[in-house]
Amino acid sequence: MSRLDEVLGTAILKGKKALGKEAPEVLRLPLDLLRVRGQPRRRFENLEALAESIREKGVLQPLLVRRVGEAYEVVAGERRLRAAAMAGLKEVPARVLELSDKEARLLALVENLQREDLNPYEETLGVLALLSEDLGRSVEEVVGLLRKMKNAKEGRVRDNVVPTAEARRVEELFKALGRMSWESFVQHRLPLLSLPEDLRAALEEGAIPYTAALELKKVKDASLRKALLEEARAGLSLRELKARVRGVLRKEKAPRPWPKEVAAKLVRLDLEALPPERRARVEELLAELERVLEGPR
Repeated sequence: MSRLDEVLGTAILKGKKALGKEAPEVLRLPLDLLRVRGQPRRRFENLEALAESIREKGVLQPLLVRRVGEAYEVVAGERRLRAAAMAGLKEVPARVLELSDKEARLLALVENLQREDLNPYEETLGVLALLSEDLGRSVEEVVGLLRKMKNAKEGRVRDNVVPTAEARRVEELFKALGRMSWESFVQHRLPLLSLPEDLRAALEEGAIPYTAALELKKVKDASLRKALLEEARAGLSLRELKARVRGVLRKEKAPRPWPKEVAAKLVRLDLEALPPERRARVEELLAELERVLEGPR
């Protein structure tokens, strides 16, 4: 049994058997008996191209399903199912697995993470969903656990703040997936969760790499960020983008001219809260300022 099987248990083992020598026979199942429930995949690109291929060659790889009542629930292969429907097919090849609810969810999550067209944002959500399912914690709790693990490793919190068994489980899962370390995931992928909507959409579309999205996230001015995003979409290199962002940040950090600083303080000023003597002096100066501003130029 592989490391992945050890970590994720019989769900993955059954999924692998479904594709190997011990696979259940392939059945032809009517589309109207197939159900999709809670699939982790969010986007389905190039469905029309796949539908055209299915019209010519049929569905080459059987779907993985499980029996639920009188119907079948799709565990892996929702994209093929959608394309088959577009192609006008009435039935598709499928292998029927005996899976519990949890095994089905785990297998669907892992299958989703094996997609070649998975973008970094979807991958981040997929990894968090897998950790959430395996640990029996909410996604928010998983994110908190990962951050505690990072802080503990960097010596910013005591080790006993982090649940040892869960930390070991997280390390095992990342080793099993073989995509990146949990430390790299915390540093480079968790920040994607707080991307502004425009950057998240561009990342999901595959218009920019996640490294560019993280750079652009540093720019708080929406109009400036939009302009830089368009340049990144047009092919601006990461090195050039970083230089542009640094320039924008220098301007953002530059102190405002002192008259604007004073004006900002006046907007926040609460005269009623000032001591009587200080309040009287401020009112006197404001009256003088008003006369000067309204005088001839």
